[in-house]
Amino acid sequence: MTANVLDRYASRVPNPTKNTVDEAGAPDDLGAFGLLRGVQDRSLMLELRLANGNSMAFSYSYLMQATYDPSQGIELQFSGKKVSIRGSHLNTEIRPNIRLYEAILRHRVPWVQEADRATSLRAPQGTVVIDAIEIRN
Repeated sequence: MTANVLDRYASRVPNPTKNTVDEAGAPDDLGAFGLLRGVQDRSLMLELRLANGNSMAFSYSYLMQATYDPSQGIELQFSGKKVSIRGSHLNTEIRPNIRLYEAILRHRVPWVQEADRATSLRAPQGTVVIDAIEIRN
């Protein structure tokens, strides 16, 4: 009986030579943003991927205020920086119970992607498109 318990425990110990991040833990790529699947999964940072290839990330722990206005987009106030996310369908339900703004509030979005002009024009009607991400002091 002791061997059984030890065998079960040993099978749970991660192998340090094996990659511990598997595809099951990877976020869903929803085009304009990534979404962590697990209800209790939380992202530590929000990465802003710009259309020109540049990227910047902010810690969710410094997110002090978030505002959604359909005519203005999403405004995020991090300590010392303001981030504006402009686009279309930013709070539209794209899957059952999945909306970009609400997912940001729950820290389930690890990245958002600014679309280039061609991608923005080809996007199907009703999909989330991020036209611009602005970062200012």
